[in-house]
Amino acid sequence: MKEHIKMAKERIVMASLYLGTGPLEQELVDCIEETLQRSQEETMLSDLRVSVLLDCIRGSRGKKNSRTMLIPLLKKFPNQVRVSLYHTPDLRGILKFLLPERFNETIGLQHIKVYLFDNNVIISGANLSDSYFTNRQDRYVLLRDCHEIADFFDELVNAVSDVSLQLQQNDITDVKPGMVHPFTGSRAEFCAAANKRIMAVVNEARNKQHCRNRLKDLFEDSSEEELLVPSDIGGAEKCIDTWIYPIIQMRPFEIRIDEQVTETLMIEAEANSKMYLTSGYFNLTQAYMNLILGTSTDYQILLASPEVNGFFGAKGVAGAIPSAYVYIARQFYSRVYQSGLQDRIRLHEYFRKGWTFHAKDCDAIVE
Repeated sequence: MKEHIKMAKERIVMASLYLGTGPLEQELVDCIEETLQRSQEETMLSDLRVSVLLDCIRGSRGKKNSRTMLIPLLKKFPNQVRVSLYHTPDLRGILKFLLPERFNETIGLQHIKVYLFDNNVIISGANLSDSYFTNRQDRYVLLRDCHEIADFFDELVNAVSDVSLQLQQNDITDVKPGMVHPFTGSRAEFCAAANKRIMAVVNEARNKQHCRNRLKDLFEDSSEEELLVPSDIGGAEKCIDTWIYPIIQMRPFEIRIDEQVTETLMIEAEANSKMYLTSGYFNLTQAYMNLILGTSTDYQILLASPEVNGFFGAKGVAGAIPSAYVYIARQFYSRVYQSGLQDRIRLHEYFRKGWTFHAKDCDAIVE
């Protein structure tokens, strides 16, 4: 990430649950500051902009937090840096007043984890925190020089940022002019406005895809196994062998694309298919459980063992969370066993000494 930050010329966009406060996270912030400083020195009017989207509740935890880590950037580069803090519309009124720190984070969070630098994109499940930088197993997909994907996530993060609270240099937050406040304004009006703003990005991406599909039809040769389309530069042909479909889920705004796509994959998977599910926290919805038990697809499910759960050994109620997930997994597997499906549905526990496990994926393979 630091290498990509140093090379960025136009944009650095980072969306995460939170930014940690340790030395590794400070290195990341310092790297952004150095890159912004260098960009100003190289040109009188720098084109480089930095946008950071975090969750408001998680990013505000404690006296030293994500906000205090980023305020120096806002003060030094006010015209180039934007820090947005998403606040769930469901934490409001007496509930917001009564729920203590940490427990208030269970109501709803901003959970996008994407990091892009010009046209290079890292799609991840990792937060910007030292444990993810050192000994936490997670997923990281790096897409190099892919401006379509970079543009989409840039626009998506910008849309979510528009409906989020804006961090100011004095550590206060306020909404963007014309936007409904997420927890003091009308919930219905806020969610409707957020849906409209975010779905505009999705619909624009769909329109662009339809245009590309029409272009594909013009150049596709039915006699060829591989698809050849003109390059954006110089008219040269390049082979396309991979398609990427970004999907999002924002249930408070009635945006359920991820949920719908996942259910479709499960329903339409044929008998000779294999489905791989990975989760650091095993807590399938009832709908997903019924689909797994009711279809003929082979399932390999990878879970975190209690010892590599991020809450293992925590004080108080949090320390019981790993046992709770084990209980849920056992309840599910008892249904698998009672139905005689243990040859088709298999559960595995990830264990690596000194590591924690946070990967979450759903992959379907047709043999």
